[in-house]
Amino acid sequence: MENKKEIKGGAFMVQPADPQDIFIPDEFDEEQKMIAQTCQDFLDTEVFPVLDRIDNQEEGLIDSLLTKAGEMGLLGISLPEEYEGFDQSFVTAMLSSEVMGSAYSYAVAYSCHTGIGSLPIAYYGNEKQKEKYLPKLATGEWKGAYCLTEPGAGSDANAGKTQAVLSEDGKYYILNGQKMWITNSGFADVFTVFAKIDNDRVLSAFIVERSFPGIVFNPEEKKMGIKGSSTRQIFFNDVKVPVENLLAKRGQGYRIALNILHMGRLKLGGSVIGAAKRSIMHAVNYATERKQFGMLISNFGSIKHKLAQQVILTYATESTVYRASGNVDELTEIYMADREKGQATVTAFAQLAIEAAAMKVFGSESLDYVVDETLQIYGGMGYSAEMPAERAYRDSRINRIFEGTNEINRILIVDTILKRAQRKEIPLYVKAEDVYQSLSNLTATQLPESYFERKQAQIEDLKKVGLTILWALVKKFERKWVYEQEILNNISDIIMQIYVTESVLLRVWKLEKTMNQEALGIRKDILNTLLFDSTSLIQIAARNAVNSFAEGDEYRLLMNGINQWTQTDAVNCKEARRRIADQLIEDKRYAF
Repeated sequence: MENKKEIKGGAFMVQPADPQDIFIPDEFDEEQKMIAQTCQDFLDTEVFPVLDRIDNQEEGLIDSLLTKAGEMGLLGISLPEEYEGFDQSFVTAMLSSEVMGSAYSYAVAYSCHTGIGSLPIAYYGNEKQKEKYLPKLATGEWKGAYCLTEPGAGSDANAGKTQAVLSEDGKYYILNGQKMWITNSGFADVFTVFAKIDNDRVLSAFIVERSFPGIVFNPEEKKMGIKGSSTRQIFFNDVKVPVENLLAKRGQGYRIALNILHMGRLKLGGSVIGAAKRSIMHAVNYATERKQFGMLISNFGSIKHKLAQQVILTYATESTVYRASGNVDELTEIYMADREKGQATVTAFAQLAIEAAAMKVFGSESLDYVVDETLQIYGGMGYSAEMPAERAYRDSRINRIFEGTNEINRILIVDTILKRAQRKEIPLYVKAEDVYQSLSNLTATQLPESYFERKQAQIEDLKKVGLTILWALVKKFERKWVYEQEILNNISDIIMQIYVTESVLLRVWKLEKTMNQEALGIRKDILNTLLFDSTSLIQIAARNAVNSFAEGDEYRLLMNGINQWTQTDAVNCKEARRRIADQLIEDKRYAF
């Protein structure tokens, strides 16, 4: 234990990582693969044949499917064994989320139940609460939901007005208020409800059962996508909640909500991988069947470009999600030295808040690209509800809103990393100031000749871009930088691209000794193309940021630094993408 190096969230910006220190999805063991196959078999036999019935919200269908999943043990993967769960690692839970993520509306119901519907009780409940609720949630006898959002409290969750007042006899909290956009609300038996006790400034959390008198449910919302997911408004009218159903302590609800959101953002990253892989499978199969101008459209360069880019973004998301998930497991093990596993796990989520937000944004936007181009590959047929591209396109859009909007998450990335720098949790300010000072005496980076060390050196240069602009931002605006959201968005995109590209580098580097050269060559094509594109995106974001606040000598120095540190090797991206696409066409599915 003492030999383990504790991971600090955001530290990737100030130090290079070692490929041997990260988990990659190519390392799943046989038990994990078996769990994934069980999830896939369940979808193939129970869910995919009834997708239209799910979208039509057939009464009781999703509820019954969750019950079947519970009977197979698929709802308790993350829950402790003493409560009918399997107590698996976070990586394993993420793998199951990935597979289930391909199941459209059902994926939302499953993710809600196994994540925000169950884990607040698992992580924050006392023994009596766990004993009462977790076994039923693990087996699917009861379904879970999570009530945070209100009409006037979305991104600003602590602005909620739902109130709890202690009854005169001290036995109940009397709950009054309204919640909206509540997933699984049509059938859930147990709700984690956030409310303020008396005139508290911060939220508390309560376990509320559907059977408690005074709960009123609005009709199902009519939505653009995820039509089969149950979504309703809920009204609490003098609902008597036993005092023993207060979750954790009074005033800890906001902390619970934040930490569960960190977890949800990471798990959303896993879900979109599954959705992307299924969409890619549809795209490549259609492209290898559809003929135009006397030949299969998969032979056209424009189609190969789309297919390859779908693979690149999915591989990048996959590499980064499992890197972060492996870190969760490592940190949990470290933190268990002085706390029980549930609290150790949520502490790990909080530590990785930056990485979780990055995964949420990058993953959801990558999936949007994938489903959009799948529909485009289908052409006019893609717009037909008869084809799978249409459902995937509609269902994808919510992911940029789920678990905090992408706008909020972009701000959170920069806000969190700067606060950690101020608290000296990571040496970001020291490194950033050093890099900024070097602008007046720039020297070209001497890139190594060896392939992986060279790519690593290029990524370290990209980190200098982000660090320099972070330091210039703080120096220019001091504490008022929080009002410069456009610049924060630019910096966030830089940080996100660095983390993702480095994760792909580390994965491919780790595969060097175990993968045959032909397969490794395709992975290098993915890395080369991603790094080339990321460098361009970082340069644009950096220029936009600098143009927003710098002038005179500082402007010239910053621009010189950006130009110096965004130099990259020439890459024939056209041929690289063609090789990636050809491999996809040969496999007829994502198999990277």
